[in-house]
Amino acid sequence: MSHVLLSFLFLCTSSNALLLQPRLAPRAPAPHCSIAIFGASGGTGSEAVLQALERGEDVTCLVRDPAKLKSPRTSSTFKEGEPFGTSKLTVKQGSVTNKADVDAVFASGKVSGVVVALGGKTKDVGPTMLQDGTANIVAAMKKNRVKRISVVTTIGAGDSMDQAPWAFRLLMMTVMSSIMADKNKQEEVVSTAGSDLEYCLVRPGGLKTGPPTGIVTAGKDQDAGAITRADVAAFCLDAVLEPDFKFVRQAVSISSNMGSGFDSVLADKTKSRMAKK
Repeated sequence: MSHVLLSFLFLCTSSNALLLQPRLAPRAPAPHCSIAIFGASGGTGSEAVLQALERGEDVTCLVRDPAKLKSPRTSSTFKEGEPFGTSKLTVKQGSVTNKADVDAVFASGKVSGVVVALGGKTKDVGPTMLQDGTANIVAAMKKNRVKRISVVTTIGAGDSMDQAPWAFRLLMMTVMSSIMADKNKQEEVVSTAGSDLEYCLVRPGGLKTGPPTGIVTAGKDQDAGAITRADVAAFCLDAVLEPDFKFVRQAVSISSNMGSGFDSVLADKTKSRMAKK
């Protein structure tokens, strides 16, 4: 072996040989998401705002009264009852039943997912607010090529009547008949006009206040059960943020249970985050 070749091999095996190695391309950053939240000043919607911001996402909200958009609880970043003071939150004032107001939420072209947590008394918002507002949202999503959406309805909506407790069924057929008719139409809008979207219809049982438990059970035929608004919000955010979310184009009933033996359907990182609250 020639002297020149031996010298070359020595150089290649020395520490200086690192200079000859190809430089690795930098790892691509995680995709950044911007979430639009409708019904953001309500109990579940404000939880979705809080948790989305704590996940590091940008958030855009449409609310009728911006003064009512406040943190639902104290967290490491926000204080209960106070406005969300962060540049990552954009607040639009308007009505979900006004197409122009809804379109304005998507004007930046950055929205990548949508959470719908609309609510209110029929006498205040009208008998068709849910279906009309959701129709505007679906149209804006399709116009702006946004695919992921989670919509909070209720147990008893659609084909889930048999999963609701008997007493709740009685209420739905009497004093709640108007709001239930609107919720059923809302689900129909999503599953028909929005059939090409990656949607999830979220049907919680009895809603509770309180911090998130990180435990959510979900299923097509699951009986209704109580669940915190915080856990509903976590599930809705997973629905629009997790690439492998397994309930896409489904309507599922969700509940919480702090007992043992329940396998939460929340993403692992979501459960870990909730456990620290």
